Amino acid sequence: MGASFIKRLIPLMLIAGFSLAGCGGDMDDLDQYINEVKARPGGRIDPLPEITPYEVFTYVADAEGLRSPFVPDAPQAAVGPVGGGVKRDLDRSREFLEQFPLDTLRMVGTLTQADQNYGLIQTSDGLIHRVVPGNYMGQNDGRIVSIDESEIQLIEIISDGIGGYLEREAAVALAD
Repeated sequence: MGASFIKRLIPLMLIAGFSLAGCGGDMDDLDQYINEVKARPGGRIDPLPEITPYEVFTYVADAEGLRSPFVPDAPQAAVGPVGGGVKRDLDRSREFLEQFPLDTLRMVGTLTQADQNYGLIQTSDGLIHRVVPGNYMGQNDGRIVSIDESEIQLIEIISDGIGGYLEREAAVALAD
């Protein structure tokens, strides 16, 4: 263990010594760059913008004529009077394609049989279904109004956010 170990250790110590000697290289160029940067004049810093103080407003008796911040400004013109306008048919039995969100349904083609134009809809599970105008699909009472070679157009009934409903046009385009 003694002599052979020392014979192997001496070359390793020499290699390590030469390697460490190369690490203490000349750093004059780095020191010179640091001194140049320190000698540059400092730039002008723009002043901070002036902050306006917050004005507290208390809703009390003298604010009686002002609008409440918790109530919408006015009913939307498209809604019409409360209780009127578009209504959902809650007594209608739901069709199979109404359980799927509209964005998960894909139009994969059309089919014409006996002068009837059908749309072909593929669901996320890969099954293909035939639809005609008057059928419903999507989760917003989407009634199919027309079918052509490139898309199926629907009218959906959606909530207006203040207790009523609005009609909205939607379409399912032919998938590439």
